Formats: sequence, C-alpha cells, structure tokens
Amino acid sequence: MAIDRVPALKRCRALGIEPAVIGRSKESKRQPRRTNRKVSEYGLQLKEKQKAKFIYGVLEKQFRGYYEKAKKMQGVTGENLLGLLERRVDNIVFRLGLANTRKQARQIVRHGHITVNGKRLDIPSALLSVGDVVAVSEKSMTNPFFKELRETNNSLSAPAWLEADQDKLTGKVTRFPNREEIDVPVDEQAIVELYSR
Repeated sequence: MAIDRVPALKRCRALGIEPAVIGRSKESKRQPRRTNRKVSEYGLQLKEKQKAKFIYGVLEKQFRGYYEKAKKMQGVTGENLLGLLERRVDNIVFRLGLANTRKQARQIVRHGHITVNGKRLDIPSALLSVGDVVAVSEKSMTNPFFKELRETNNSLSAPAWLEADQDKLTGKVTRFPNREEIDVPVDEQAIVELYSR
C-alpha cells in the first residue's frame, strides 16, 4: 500500500495551506520561501488537486475514483467531489471532534474504535449516507483519549450537517453538506478542469 511520508507542515508550506486546515495548530517558525517563477494554468490546477488530496489524506488512484463517481452524479462535479470526500468515515470522525486531525481520525477508525449504525467499521474510506450514526464503540469508551474527550466541557464541534452527542460520543449524518459548509481552501473547479484535459 502506498504511504505519503512527507512531513505535514512541510507539505502545508509547499501547498500554501494553513496548518489549522488539517487540524494542526502548530505554526512553523520558518518563513515561506518567495519565488518569482510564473506558474502555468496547468501548475495551478495541479496544485489545487494536490491540496485536496493532502487535506483529505487520499492518494491519486482513490482520488481519481472519487472524481469519476462525482462526474456521474447530478449537480456540479467539483462540489460533488468535495461532498464525497466529506462523507468519508475518517473525515466525519474528524468533523465531529472525535479526533484532532484527519490522520488521527483515520487511525482511530483503522484500530476499530468506531461503529457505524452499531456495527464496527475499520475502513476509513467508507462513505456514509444520510441517517447513518457514527459512535465510539462501547469497548473503546474506557480508552483514556475518549474518556478525556467525554469529560471535557467542550461540546463536540460538529458542522450543521452533522448532529453530535457529547455524552454518548456519537454523531449522525442529518444531510449532506453544501459547498458553503465545506471549509477547505480548494478551488474544485480547477481540479475538474485538470481531469477534463
């Protein structure tokens, strides 16, 4: 299986992304390098695709698959693409505040700490539907990480399209997000143009 081993903060700098977008609050002390090179239209489109892949932690083959699926759906292809990425289990675990980063969310899912509709699910890329309920498994409730999460007074920070329950550490997909609710700094139309070449 392919693994992206480039340090996250280094990628953030290269792609011009704020570390907070991927769930990191640490700011790098190094100043970004300035370059006078003019970037081609293809270069800009490629950068947008790389940003989306990096933010959601998806590699090329899988990302292409999401694009092909988005193309067949009704509506705007670029918005459909981001909507599909948002519906991934690991992203929803992150959006519910059950993990600090998408990378951590992926690990939580892989290690079997998450259930969907009462059944254990350890596939981070699984897509959820409206009405699906995500929860921390009963067995994992004693885990110090989840115990602390449950006891903190901060309520889970779920976006409007998700419903969260702090006490039970659960969340429900009430509807799919619209583009205004997806706070990723990506120009999805540039990605569509890149794949349409």
